[in-house]
Amino acid sequence: MVLMSLIDISLPLKNPVLQFSLILLVILFAPVLLSRLKIPTLISLIIAGAVIGPHGLNLMLRDSSIILFGTVGLLYIMFLAGLEIDVEDFRKNSRNSILFGLYTFFISIVLGILVGFYILDFSLFSSILIGSIFASHTLIVYPIVSKLGISKDKAVTIAIGGTIITDTLALLVLAIVTGMSSGEQMTGFWIRLFIGLTLFSLIVLLLFPVIARWFFKRFDDSVQQYLFVLAMVFFGGFLAEAAGVEAIIGAFLSGLALNRLISRTSPLMNRIKFVGNALFIPFFLIGVGMLIDIRAFFKDYNTIKVTVVITLAATAAKYLSAWITQKLFKFSLDQRRLIFGLISAHAALALATVLIGYNIITGYTLKGYPVRLLDESVLNGTILFILITCTLATIVGQKGAQNIALADTVDELPEFGKQFSEERILIPMNNITTVDELINLSVTLKSHKAPNGIYALHVADNTVADEAAEKHAAKLLEKAAVAASSTDYELQRLIRYDSDVVNGIACVVREQKITDLILGMHQKSTITESFLGSSSENILGRCNITTFIYKPVQPLATIKRTIVVIPEGAEKEIGFVLWMRKMINIIRNTGSKLVVYGTKQTIAYLKGEYSMSISHAEYKVLKEWDDFQAVSREIKNDDNLIVVMSRKNHISYHSKMAKMPLYLNRYFQKNSFILIYPVQSGIVEETFESKSGQSVKKTLLRLDEVAKIFAKVYKRKKRDSSGDQ
Repeated sequence: MVLMSLIDISLPLKNPVLQFSLILLVILFAPVLLSRLKIPTLISLIIAGAVIGPHGLNLMLRDSSIILFGTVGLLYIMFLAGLEIDVEDFRKNSRNSILFGLYTFFISIVLGILVGFYILDFSLFSSILIGSIFASHTLIVYPIVSKLGISKDKAVTIAIGGTIITDTLALLVLAIVTGMSSGEQMTGFWIRLFIGLTLFSLIVLLLFPVIARWFFKRFDDSVQQYLFVLAMVFFGGFLAEAAGVEAIIGAFLSGLALNRLISRTSPLMNRIKFVGNALFIPFFLIGVGMLIDIRAFFKDYNTIKVTVVITLAATAAKYLSAWITQKLFKFSLDQRRLIFGLISAHAALALATVLIGYNIITGYTLKGYPVRLLDESVLNGTILFILITCTLATIVGQKGAQNIALADTVDELPEFGKQFSEERILIPMNNITTVDELINLSVTLKSHKAPNGIYALHVADNTVADEAAEKHAAKLLEKAAVAASSTDYELQRLIRYDSDVVNGIACVVREQKITDLILGMHQKSTITESFLGSSSENILGRCNITTFIYKPVQPLATIKRTIVVIPEGAEKEIGFVLWMRKMINIIRNTGSKLVVYGTKQTIAYLKGEYSMSISHAEYKVLKEWDDFQAVSREIKNDDNLIVVMSRKNHISYHSKMAKMPLYLNRYFQKNSFILIYPVQSGIVEETFESKSGQSVKKTLLRLDEVAKIFAKVYKRKKRDSSGDQ
């Protein structure tokens, strides 16, 4: 009782431990309880904030801690939007995004001015601020988009790009009205704004990537990397404020600047999403809810009138923008719903605008009461307007996002044999220094989102009982499991006791039905002629699966370009579509630029069959397959080299492939490289000699069917895309 008397439990809560405990309980249980009423998670947190806030049960005040964490959450949403966007598509669709942002802004602000001036009987300046509230929006639905994995959809790219345009213009309108109301000279304002924005953009977009690449190449500690990213985000926000615009613009541009350096499959990306979705973004939503005062809706007729009018008008403006976008870019109904959900929620900027307008006093009445640019009815009406628009945007946007994600999943999983639809990647391990990068490569290669399918193997000598060797194996596999779990993947640990390493690997490949094999090399190892000697040839000869031999010199996330060298006739191999899909995954997940060296025939085939998947690739004709001196003149320090090889006596085999260790030692010592050995016909008979001829034929038929089905899928996507355009 003595201890209880020392703890202040009066309402609103002031004890920081109780405050934080309450917030965590709300984040944990509010979505669970309200989900039974079919209320989306985002809205449940806003409602919970209204219930526990000063206008509800008064359990907590919206104090500085809530505002701080809420600000972090808002910046986090914008940062994730910039981080997950497809930069190439963003550049490709930049004109569309600008166009979308401009007509969305003008439709909203014009309608807002008309509504404010003619229906609500506001002054011109007050009506312009109402139009600014209409024009701005908050990407409150983006966490749903990110969770469903559709952030690279064209509709999302255009909507996010347009958000920057609309919010920036809305903030400029706010700054102009504020300056004119206070009598500030507009000439000086525009000069300061232009210089500030120019310097801010140059620093964030040009200097931030250089600093980040330097940091990531030298520091691999997960905590240091996360703190570095967080510091860059908030420093970018500070620079934006110093330039005269809102901090969210700086957070978004920081995400764009770090986009290529943080792979969406990397452990760092997983940590960024985890902390944001678990803590910062829920704090922002709860903070928004604490602003809501339902009782204000019933205080006077003007509040009801303002709420109904601005909600209907702003929603109509955003719907009209989404409808125009659907017709203009030939989007689907679900894409229109998604765009509407992304652009129709009003939160942070609307609140900032109405608070600034409320605090601007334009004069006094005869009784001494201040005349404000936006009165109390607009303030209370806007807070209810935030709740309604956030609810509507979440319901509509979530429906569209779920349908798009479902359609993408169906499209990505054609009905071919279960053996090949389930990816199984095996990584034999012996060197602890390469574990993290081998796991990163395996996650980067994965086509499906299933959390399993990665196997780590250590082959131990069964002829020697060595306790130290067993501890080494356990340590290796433990580190591999930790590295995989940091990316939300489950790794299966395998220890094989065998007198022959090659035999151990081959048996595991057969037993576990492995589809892809990754063999690693130490960064400091010298590549000798024995590199492609008896051991490797035995593995390649006994394992007819897509095999990757990887030497990491720097983290995959810091790669700028991926240089791929393809031999003549590679497209005719049975396993071409299998390794090609993995290579496309590397490009997509690392954000690196693809440069392809090959024959004219191979390049023509790639342009015809894979134009949509690798539309931003650069193609160069390689006259002689072994002309790696020409490739070496083009390769740079932050490039990753991929060389497509072949087993002997097959279509794409070249006798000079035996000299690959010499080429790599001579020209590419400072670069990471991957050698790819595709699935090739003819080896299945050698591998499975003990099986009947009928079984062999069936296995080969399945491989042929996989190749044909993949080709049909790509042709269909190409045809559908050209039809949309």
